[in-house]
Amino acid sequence: MEKGTFDKFNAFIEENKGKRKFTQSLELSMNFANIDFNKQDNRLNLEVKLPNGKGKSSNVIVFADDKAMSERAAQDGAKIIPSKELQTIATDKVMLSELLNCDLLAQPSLMPQIAKSLGQFLGPRGRMPKPVIGSDVSTLISNATKSITLKSKGKYLPTINCMVGTEKMAAPELAANIDEVLSSVTKKVGKQNIKSVYVKMTMSKPLRLI
Repeated sequence: MEKGTFDKFNAFIEENKGKRKFTQSLELSMNFANIDFNKQDNRLNLEVKLPNGKGKSSNVIVFADDKAMSERAAQDGAKIIPSKELQTIATDKVMLSELLNCDLLAQPSLMPQIAKSLGQFLGPRGRMPKPVIGSDVSTLISNATKSITLKSKGKYLPTINCMVGTEKMAAPELAANIDEVLSSVTKKVGKQNIKSVYVKMTMSKPLRLI
């Protein structure tokens, strides 16, 4: 982030933080031009690891029957859901809602069962779990607390929105997270196709960065 832009951004953070009874998230919005997201090759589906994390812990759910994977994931703070509970979850509105607010991982052999039971709910929302390849579930759980997914949604509208931190983080940390997101998207679509970039806190007015 260039100095002039950072100074404006820093002033925005200082002006808006600490004004609510809850911790506000910082949201980044990007608008695109001259790119057709109806074309498969143009669609965004990027996982970005934020250098300073998301500023809050993430809830992680791991679908697993494997004892070793379940025990390791539980030790790392994840909630474990065995395959025998899939059918029950499919008709439980409270649990389905919880799935949308968690990072989801899964034992690879359970993916067909998950797709059958929950695919119609999770699939259209872009929330199908990521399979745990190998045995390093701890690394995936750690990454989930620091990573965000940028994905074209709806009728492939030329915009994306994502969280890049919270008001409790320092402005340089937030700026570094924003730069990482912009870098990843630019590599995919090209700088010339980024029309505008805005940031806003949960309850603030937006600030245009680009």
